[in-house]
Amino acid sequence: MSDGSKRINKYLAESGACSRRGADKLIEEGRVTINGITAQLGSVVNDGDVVELDGNAVIPEDNRIYLAFNKPLGVTCTTDRRDPTNIIDYIGYPERIFPIGRLDKNSSGLILLTNDGDIVNRMLRAENNHEKEYIVTVDKPLAADFKKKMESGVPVLGQITLPCEVKILSSRRFSIILHQGLNRQIRRMCEYLGYRVVKLKRIRFMNIELGDLKVGEYKILDSKKVRQGLSS
Repeated sequence: MSDGSKRINKYLAESGACSRRGADKLIEEGRVTINGITAQLGSVVNDGDVVELDGNAVIPEDNRIYLAFNKPLGVTCTTDRRDPTNIIDYIGYPERIFPIGRLDKNSSGLILLTNDGDIVNRMLRAENNHEKEYIVTVDKPLAADFKKKMESGVPVLGQITLPCEVKILSSRRFSIILHQGLNRQIRRMCEYLGYRVVKLKRIRFMNIELGDLKVGEYKILDSKKVRQGLSS
């Protein structure tokens, strides 16, 4: 084998997808492909090959990309290049990446992007309950019982929202920490209580904070910090 080549089970193990023994089992089950072709025990991976497990790209640790982006209003969290407002063209990153989850087009703030399909699945699984923190402004003064009602849960999409943490910041502004991610959840929660959201900004996802990152700019994240957030 050339210097850049390695057996598929070693490649999977070194990428953190599984143990080498676990890799052999996945290969035998036909769940691993190399350049779209089902891998076999003993198959070799060369530089530039695309390895996928259950349809998700397996990226060596040294090649994993994690970005934190301060999304402006009007940018859509889609990889569909036919949409002129798509986030991929807006950022213009030189390698293929995709957003982890989404923010509404009319919402702003922190969105993560990566080329690591495995971590996307792990982050978005509801059972992981990763914290997401937002600053929200509504159209009228908050009632005295607003915090209690929001934290206790309200009906959204046929279910009661999980307990959350709310801090009142001013008469029309509050912060909220969610442990789930229902579609347009905060807007729907506020609507149920009689408020219209006029501004919504995400400032934290897991242990990653927006901080002083300027609107429309991104920063490269340390992979260890991202994975630390997954295990916390």
